[in-house]
Formats: sequence, C-alpha cells, structure tokens
Amino acid sequence: MAYITLSKSALFHNLDIIAQKTADKAKIALVLKDNAYGHGIHEIAQMAKEYGITKAVVRTEEEAQEVSGLFEYILILAPRFHLPVEPHCVYTVNALESLALCTPNHRLELKVDTGMHRNGISMDEMDEALAIIQERALQLEGVFTHHRSADVMSAEWFWQVRRFEQVMAKCPGLRVHSCNSAALFRHQQCDEDLVRVGIAAYGCLEMDKGFSEHLGLKPVLSLRAKRLSCRQLQEGECVGYGASFEATKAMVVSNYDVGYADGLNRLLSNHYITPEGFKLLGRVSMDNSSYNCDVEDLLIFDDARKIAPHLQTIAYEVLTSLSCALERRIV
Repeated sequence: MAYITLSKSALFHNLDIIAQKTADKAKIALVLKDNAYGHGIHEIAQMAKEYGITKAVVRTEEEAQEVSGLFEYILILAPRFHLPVEPHCVYTVNALESLALCTPNHRLELKVDTGMHRNGISMDEMDEALAIIQERALQLEGVFTHHRSADVMSAEWFWQVRRFEQVMAKCPGLRVHSCNSAALFRHQQCDEDLVRVGIAAYGCLEMDKGFSEHLGLKPVLSLRAKRLSCRQLQEGECVGYGASFEATKAMVVSNYDVGYADGLNRLLSNHYITPEGFKLLGRVSMDNSSYNCDVEDLLIFDDARKIAPHLQTIAYEVLTSLSCALERRIV
C-alpha cells in the first residue's frame, strides 16, 4: 500500500527556526488538529515531545484525548463541552452563548474576533463576556485571536495587531496569543505568551514575496507508492478509465497503489509529473494510478506546495486530504 514518510530532521529543523523567532521553545504551541495537517497526530505528537514541545493545539476533545499525557497544555479550538473535563486541557469560548455550557472546572480561553469574522466573540461583546465569567465564577486563563491576512502584503495585519492590543488592555494578567505561523514571521520579536504554529512546523508555509524568501523551512511529509504491475505498451494502446491516455510510441507503464481514496486528487490525471520526472498517465483511479516508469518505490510528492498549484488549491488541502489509513513512517 502507498505510504507516507515523515522526516524527523526536517521537523526538528523547522522547530529550531521557530524557536529562534520565539526566543523560547516553551512558547511554541504546535497545532495538531486534523491529524496534524495530515501528517499523523500520533507520530507528530511523539516527535514534538521528543523535541521538547510542551504545548499543543487541537480541534476537538477527541483529538485532545489522542495526545493526552504528552503535553502540559492542550488548547481545544472547537470544544463541544460534552465530555468530562480534562485538567490539562484549555477550552476555547468561540461565542457568547458557549459560556452557558461552561462550568467552573473548565479552564477557558476567550477567542475574540478582531477582523477574521469567523469564530470568536466580537470586540463589543467583551465586557458582557467578562461580566458573565465573573458572575459565574468561571476560570478564564487567556484571550486570543486569529489573523486573516498575515501572509499577505497588506495593511490588514497591522490593524488586527492594533485591535488585539485593545483586547489585551481589557485582560491584564491573562495569557495572550495571536500569532499563527505567518504572523510569527511578520513580528520582529515575539512578546506574547505563546505562538500557535502549524504549517510552518510542517515546512509548507507560503507568504507573499518579500516575507518568506529566506525562511529556510523544509517539508516534513512525502507520499510514496509501491508498484503493483508493469507492462509494455504499444503505440495506440490506452491506459485507464475512459482511455484518456493513448501511447504515441512503445513505452513502459507501471501501475502503483495510490489513488483518490488515498488523497491523490483525480484532477491530476494525465498532466502531473512527479519530482523524479515521471508523468501520470490516464485517470487517477480509486486505488491506483499509472506512470511512465518501472521503479518499485515511486515518490509521488515531497512538497505539498508544489503539487497544490496543479489542483488550484493550497498545501493545507493537499496534506489534510491524505487518508488516515496510510501508514506514516518516521525517517
């Protein structure tokens, strides 16, 4: 079966760069949501612990349970408040009405909408939220926000920074954080209590020209496939469903055990070329795809940023589309 390799040296290299920006490894909160951006939550969590990361960010209570015991702080971004309270977890309040679900046993962080207009209470709801928290004796530990355009060359990042400064002024003594991967590399120095880094740690951060030329990050994940069969095609013979590829000369064609069920998008059919120069021939099938080579072990991609343009998407989608059933091998 096709499989994924995860480069420990690349992950540690990226974390070294991030630690240099934060000036303190303890500030790094590694984002592990959605199977660690497709990399494998268990594999990445174990390597992060080995590196010395003590903080993690997940999507749900279920993800928090998967990495329980590995980190001293786990921020849950989208809790449903329906499972027993875990003392090492911190629960995000995304809306004013969510406070009704909280108990004094929940460790809470208030997310504030400073311009993303997605999750978080609005800035003009802050006084009401803080009053409810005080009245119900809820345990508020922190406040944070999320940037919408930190990777873009525009003024939007600056006015969100100014807005979050107004938020922080209302919450003295609380843990504060606003930096995602891109925002971290926009700041000259990291003055906040932690940074939530995801795509930078995985080596696939992309920013507008002028920001990222010298980041030096290395992709962690590669997708590889095993040869299932090999055949000699004659001129005029076709490959795959719909006979969409026709050989113009005699050629070797091999079929590999990776398809769209594994996360290899069907839109790559007939035009994608692997990093080693082998062309994908015919349509991507559910569990198979064919290439003009006969190697036993085929590298499909080793940098999600390079395959993403073929699909008119971003590296995040390529990575998180990879099947959880694929074996992840740490190398």
